[in-house]
Amino acid sequence: MFKDNLVALRKINGYSQDELADKIGITRQTLSKYETGESLPDIEKCKLMADIFGVTVDALISYDNSDSENLGLAIPPKGKHVFGMVKVGDKGQIVIPAKARKIFDINPGDNLIILGDESQGIAIIKEKGLLDLLKMGQV
Repeated sequence: MFKDNLVALRKINGYSQDELADKIGITRQTLSKYETGESLPDIEKCKLMADIFGVTVDALISYDNSDSENLGLAIPPKGKHVFGMVKVGDKGQIVIPAKARKIFDINPGDNLIILGDESQGIAIIKEKGLLDLLKMGQV
């Protein structure tokens, strides 16, 4: 997965092999070996590449866009997540995926606020999160 992720991220970000190699302090030939799977970078180079692309090291190394949970999407930027698809029930209810509940510390009994923008879509925020934003004057 690393080699495929590296190629995809390099192309998405518009870097040639030469440009990316220069940014991480290696030769184009070494980068080519990373992309073909002939060799692997050390952890410091992985961290540098992840920072350049704005993704986590874990995503760079192990993100699998063929995983049905990821809907075939490219590696999301740091702090952004694809949790998969949910189905809206007869009464409008949805089940928030377990991974999302864990990351955002959503527990039974929590109040969630649904926000909407007709051009952007729907957002869900914890009540406490919105109150904190309002106190800081950021909304």
